[in-house]
Amino acid sequence: MRKIIHIDCDCFYAAVEMRDRPELRDVPIAIGGAPDQRGVISTCNYPARKFGIHSAMPTKWALRQCPNLVLLPHSFERYRDASRRVHAIFADYTERIEPLSLDEAYLDVTDLPHCHGSATLMAQEIRARIEAEVGITASAGIAPNKLLAKIASDWRKPNGQFVITPDEVAAFMPSLPVGKLWGIGKVTAGKLAKLGLNTCGDVQAWSHADLLRVLGRLGESLYWQSRGVDERPVARSEKRKSLSVEHTYNQDLPDLAACMAKLPSLYADFAQRQSRSQQDTPHKAFVKIKFHDFTQTTMECICPSPEPAIFETLLSQAWQRGAKPVRLLGVGVRFADRPKRLMGETLPLWAS
Repeated sequence: MRKIIHIDCDCFYAAVEMRDRPELRDVPIAIGGAPDQRGVISTCNYPARKFGIHSAMPTKWALRQCPNLVLLPHSFERYRDASRRVHAIFADYTERIEPLSLDEAYLDVTDLPHCHGSATLMAQEIRARIEAEVGITASAGIAPNKLLAKIASDWRKPNGQFVITPDEVAAFMPSLPVGKLWGIGKVTAGKLAKLGLNTCGDVQAWSHADLLRVLGRLGESLYWQSRGVDERPVARSEKRKSLSVEHTYNQDLPDLAACMAKLPSLYADFAQRQSRSQQDTPHKAFVKIKFHDFTQTTMECICPSPEPAIFETLLSQAWQRGAKPVRLLGVGVRFADRPKRLMGETLPLWAS
């Protein structure tokens, strides 16, 4: 039986800013781009969240909801420094670390001697060290697999931790909303709700065959996730799944021709990034469009060697879906997934 800890620093960018400027601790702050340049919020502190501010919200909207919001620019060097110090603490406990971002990681602490072998005590000690040595707080989830550890780390945020022991899994899962599962966003959760699948208990009531028949690969994933099953190991280096560039324009691109005119510079940026990448051969090429009303679409095709003409075709097809002014364009590639194992079966792709 594995012991997995998921550590997630609380509102990381904002926490670093409040650490360095204590006078900001009790006022709503957010880190993001300027409103006159169509910036978006990267993160915010908890006082700001009381006003409904959240990541990916346009900065202009955030300032409307909270006129007193203190908007700060990114300071990536300070964030990277804090991240290095946090991950150095992780390394004092285990070599089996799967970093997810600057401030988040899985730790496999199975059969390790620290804290008498207690994953709960290790998580407490790691969190205490992060607060004492880095000056920010972190939350943790402890569970027998990555799925449950990730869910648990959100349970007592901020600055808390939650444990799901192996013998608690069967009782814990039925009441859990399906939206808490990996890969189930608001849109997919809404579609599942129309089928009466609101909780993991609802999913458990369906047979494996019916889930496959109605939902295909998503049904296969839901069958195992709803039971708290996940046998994926903590991977020390997670392979990148995609490579892309995107740009938000100060003024809307009014039509397809205007979008096409921006494609060469986007492709040049993408090609430069691709030349520095050590990834495998691409599997798919894609174009992303966000229209002026914030609706968005992605068009992709199987293509191991994408050229500008491929992106032109995808852009034309994607734009026709909305045929509206465009605020953001992106181009990129996806790399082929290597099969992962879940209860002896190939892990399906989860809907996003």
